[in-house]
Amino acid sequence: MTSFAKSLLAMSVALPLAISASVNAKPLPQSAVMEVEFELPKIETSMYARPYVAVWIEDANRKPVRTVQLWVGKDEWLKDLRSWWRKVGRYDRELVDAVTSATRPAGEYRFVWNGLDDNGNRVEQGAYTFYAEVVREHGGRNYLRQKLELGEAGFTHVLTPTEETGEIKLRYRVQ
Repeated sequence: MTSFAKSLLAMSVALPLAISASVNAKPLPQSAVMEVEFELPKIETSMYARPYVAVWIEDANRKPVRTVQLWVGKDEWLKDLRSWWRKVGRYDRELVDAVTSATRPAGEYRFVWNGLDDNGNRVEQGAYTFYAEVVREHGGRNYLRQKLELGEAGFTHVLTPTEETGEIKLRYRVQ
């Protein structure tokens, strides 16, 4: 069998499986939300600058589906959020403009992801990853991630504090 024939055979098997998986995929329940409790610790230093923060969700294929929070002072600093910038920021100027807000001082913050992607569509149930990237001028850089299985059942994950973040709590609820 030629390599071309082998490729066609592989495609004829893989394509129906991929189509079947996407047809059978269920969206997240309408009531599903993920609450995020996010802490920026008070850091005593003579050159403290508020950190730049990006929080986003990726699917099982490592494709970004939603930028949940983006805190930066000026556009020129977006590139300092290296991981987020490479995945999302440099490709979608409209999204950057839509989600960017000012940097925040040390404190506790709460926000909610409603299960929608950046285009406003409800995501499918399945495997996702939560990411938080925190970078501070004259300070540290922390990159956190947590695997998630989003479906019909709720859960809570607590991410360990780092140099630039306090405790981060993820609470997925389906009412």
